[in-house]
This record gives sequence, structure tokens and C-alpha cells, in this order.
Amino acid sequence: MKVTRYQLLLCVFLLPALSTIGQTRDGAWPFYGCDAGGGRYAKLRQINDSNVSRLKLAWVYRTGELKTYEGTNKMEQAAFEATPIMIGGTLYFSTASSRVIAVNAADGKEKWVYDPHIDLHRGYSDMASRGVAGWPAGATPQKIFIATLDGQLIALDAARGKPIPYFGKEGAVDLKEGLGKDLAETSPPAIMGDMVIVGSSLGDNQRMDYPPGVVRAYDVHSGNLRWTWDPIAVHDPGDTAGKTWVGPNVGRTGGANAWSVLSTDAERGLVFVPTTSPSPDYYGGERKGKNLYANSVVALHAATGKMAWYFQVVHHDLWDYDIAAQPMLITVTKGGRKVPAVAVGTKMGHVFILDRETGKSLFPVEERPVPASTVNGEEAWPTQPFPVLPAPLGLQGFSVADAWGPTPAEKEEAVRRVEKLLNKGPFTPPSYQGSIMAPGNVGGIHWGGMCYDPVQQLLITNINRVPAVIRMLPREEVGQLERESEEIMRAETGRQAGTPYIMKRGYLFKAGPEKGFIMQSQPPWGTLLAIDLHTGLKKWEVPLGYMMDPRQYPEARNWGSINFGGAIVTEGNLVFVAASMDSHLRAFDKRTGALLWEYALPAGGQATPMTYSIAGKQYIVIAAGGHAKLGTPMGDYLVAFSL
Repeated sequence: MKVTRYQLLLCVFLLPALSTIGQTRDGAWPFYGCDAGGGRYAKLRQINDSNVSRLKLAWVYRTGELKTYEGTNKMEQAAFEATPIMIGGTLYFSTASSRVIAVNAADGKEKWVYDPHIDLHRGYSDMASRGVAGWPAGATPQKIFIATLDGQLIALDAARGKPIPYFGKEGAVDLKEGLGKDLAETSPPAIMGDMVIVGSSLGDNQRMDYPPGVVRAYDVHSGNLRWTWDPIAVHDPGDTAGKTWVGPNVGRTGGANAWSVLSTDAERGLVFVPTTSPSPDYYGGERKGKNLYANSVVALHAATGKMAWYFQVVHHDLWDYDIAAQPMLITVTKGGRKVPAVAVGTKMGHVFILDRETGKSLFPVEERPVPASTVNGEEAWPTQPFPVLPAPLGLQGFSVADAWGPTPAEKEEAVRRVEKLLNKGPFTPPSYQGSIMAPGNVGGIHWGGMCYDPVQQLLITNINRVPAVIRMLPREEVGQLERESEEIMRAETGRQAGTPYIMKRGYLFKAGPEKGFIMQSQPPWGTLLAIDLHTGLKKWEVPLGYMMDPRQYPEARNWGSINFGGAIVTEGNLVFVAASMDSHLRAFDKRTGALLWEYALPAGGQATPMTYSIAGKQYIVIAAGGHAKLGTPMGDYLVAFSL
């Protein structure tokens, strides 16, 4: 096999054959996750555990994003969640409104800005864009691709930031065609050879009949459609998995979309797709059965879009347990041999390590009984897959003994609330009285995903430990129940049109002073941890950040924080992560989890950092723009650090 320069650049440690993991000493970060498999490992060590305490601000770039929201309500929704790519001395990234910006990676000086002028008066379930992709993959880009919030796939000239007129129609392909106005895009596309591949972001709890979350591949030059893959098996008459969808409305229920980041393996010609819950996500009476290929990681043949294998992590989802994290392509040692694998991190805190070529688990997985539903018309699947190793992370159930408050009175208030709610352990279904889901729909492992140190075989991830409270209310009774209960009235509402029920979603916390939270579950509420994949055992776990005021609560720094955004790991023995509500970027020792450095960002850091090297100088960069729904300080900063 001929080894291309691109493939050599991605080889970062001694492995047989080729690898999609990591970053060479040329210092590039050419993909959203550093490599095409999302490993987020940088083989850079100028910044290391012995000198990270001297890390200083290098430069700051202001995007001007907040000005674009003037006259709209988007300031109440937006989040700057992007991770730039860097290759050829230029950083390319997107803002929440799908603007694309290129800056000089050495000094942050602006090169160009492209604004697609999306309709900011339209409603979006998430106001975010997590990044862009460059073509050719892994090389100095000729084209930059952005999949926009309003459902366009746009090709830009990488040097000038102008749409390429011969791609699609004047530089854009309308991804809404055939799927309707609900489609949005929040993740960067994937590049494989001369194809650009996109999933889709669709709503999942406002109605039953959303479109299916198809994955599509387009020619990078013309924008012509190359293939389509539909995740709902019943739509393919030749697929026997269609029998896993049962009921009079089968064929009308949709979703199972891939809104997160796809991974690609050029050597094997495979695309790895993380799918989500079917619609609606908390009631499955209109879609009984296992519901393949929802809630699965699916390997597709990149040339054709045909499925190679699948692994379903949740059967008949009733919990909004999307696979939110990018499937991470890694190599592990099993039985004395190196095995190409894919690590699948889930909101349930389950981590499945699968053989990349077959989809078979490399560690034991058990189908265990889970509680039955008490909601009329619902049929919860009787078992769910549980990994034996790595053991499930984070919350795996909740009881009155787990209720918490910072004062005796507030703890008693939490106890009274929990006593009224149902929890029968993992996968407790929604109920009329209200069910505690631990973990909830924000994780476990959320869209921030995981990173991997291939030298020590450490899988590192940050998780949330925040229970959700879900009620399934008969549609005709909702008005009366809202009048009788302030908690029900204030909870988030999923209309679930086309079903007999309306969903109400809250969390085990209450409003605190100055728009903060007072938690009602035991800390820590967010942690950073490492798993040794030689054994599948946890190596260390530490609280991540804080969310209650340490001046009022001196122990708050040990309580962790709700977090959004991921971590990266470097050869310098460091893990960098922000994500928490206290707006700090931190560096931890990857071997022990010890905190080595922290810096207060000018706004919330709900994004995954990245690192690169230019002319022998290493930089750490993070988007600091806040997260409106989380309530962290808003801003428009791209911040770089160096020694």
C-alpha cells in the first residue's frame, strides 16, 4: 500500500501499519478532534508538566459575534462551542451564527470572515456551530466546508473565504431538500477522499413525525449527492432490522439523526456514525421495538454508504440517550496484539470499546433486566446492554439517601422532592408521577466527548453527574397540572405532537441567588477521569471546576461543575479542559489528575481546546464565548496561551 504524506502526518506513536490517532511535531491540528478519529492527542511537549505553571496569555481575537445578535433573542440561546482547526499557519473556526473566520495562528490577526447571513429570527433548538472541515483532509486546505445552522453546506476558498461558485448553487448545497425546514447543522462535516459527509440535527421531542436523520455524502468539487444512508431500518424494505419498529405509525416516526461529529478511517474506507434517539425521545408507544439503527454507532462503507456493522447502545430509547460524543478511533493492546478499535462514550456513562473492523466488543458486555414502563401504551425494552469493563461512569441510580443541600433546611427540601419521585436504578422509564433519570440527558459523557493517550493507553473524559426529572402527562390534563404545580409549570415542555402525552423535563436543582443553581444531589456534579485501557479500570477521577460561590461555600471547589466542552491530552503529560461553569481553563497531570494550572477566561469556556506548534512555539487555544442556556458569561473571544 502506498503511504501518503497525509497518512504519515497522522502516525504519532509506534504502531504496526497506519493510524488515525494524533498529531506530529509539525504542530498541525487539521481536524476538529485533531485527527480524523477524534483522538485529541497532541504529540507536543514544549508545554509540559514541569513548566505549565508559566503559561501566559499570547493573544486574543474578538469575533464581534455578539453584535450579530442585536435585534434578535439569540443572546438567550447562543453558545460559542467551536474548536478551530489549524494547518498551514492558519486557524479556521466558526461562530454560533455559522460565520467562518480565518486568523493567523501565530498572532491571532484576522485574515478573512465569511458570513452566510442565516436567519437569526428563526427558531433553533441549539444556537451553536462546533467547527469547520478542510479539504484535502489533513493537508493545507484548498477548501473550507461549513454546515450551517440553517441547513446549508457551503464550500469556501480557503485563501480568500469566498464561496466556490461551482459547488452546488453558487457555493452552497441546500441540505433541507427532502427533509424540510427542521434540519439544522451544528457539527463540522467529515472529509473522506473527494467526499464531504454530513449528518443532521433535528428536533426530537416536539412531535412524532420528524424526518429521519439521514447521513449524506457529496462530491467536494461539484456538490452532487453521492449517497444517502437512512438510520431508520423500516425505511429499507430489504433490511430485516425493519422488524424492530412496530406500531401503526411506523414509517412516520423519525429522528435517529447524527448531530454529533462523524469519524473516518481512510485506511479501511469506513465512516463511523453516532446516531441518536428516535422521535419523540421520551415516549415510544408509536415506535415499539428495539428501533434499529437509532442509538447506535454505525460503520458505513465510505465509497457506497452501505452499512458494514452496527452496535446499539440503547434499545428503544425513552431517555434522550443520544450518542452525543464523536466515536473515537484508537488502538488498544488485547491479548498481546494491537487492535484497531472505536471507543463509544455515552450519556449513560457507558463506554463501549469495539473492534473497529467488526463492531464486536473487546470487553465483556451484558444484557441486564431494566424496569418496565407504567405509562399506558408504552413498552420499554426489557433489557439494556451494560459494559462490564470499563465499568459505568458517574450516576447509575438515585435514592432519597442521595438528596443533598448546602444547609439542613435545603437538604430537607431536596429530600421531600425526591421522596415524591420514582427511581428504580438505571433506565427507569418516564412516569406520571415523575422519574429521576440518573444519569440524565446531559450525561455521563456529553458532546464534549473523550480524548486518548496512545502511549499510556489512557482514555480521558469529563462527565456530568446531574439527574433529570421526567414526567409523562396525559395531554388533556396538562393545563390543570400546571396550575396545581409550580414545578410542572416551570419545567421544559416537549409537546410530542402525535402522541397521547406531553413531556415535562426538569433537573435536581433549584434556582439560586443571582441566576445560579442550588443543587439537590450529592456532589461532585462534574468530574474529569482516566481509564486504563490495558485493564479497563479507572485510574483516577477528580472534581472538575466549581459552580457554587466558594466565598459562600468554602468546599465548592471540591464539588465540581456541570460542564460542556471536552478535554485534550498532550505528550507533555497534560490534560487541558475548560467546560465548567466557573469559566476557567485548566491543566491537569494526565498520570494522576493533579491540578497544575488554571486561568480565568474572559467568558465561559464551553468548548474543547486545541493545541499546535508554529516555528517551534506551542500554543493552547480555546473559544471563550459563554453558553446562554447554562448561564455562563457571554463573550466573543478566541484566546491563545504560550510560554
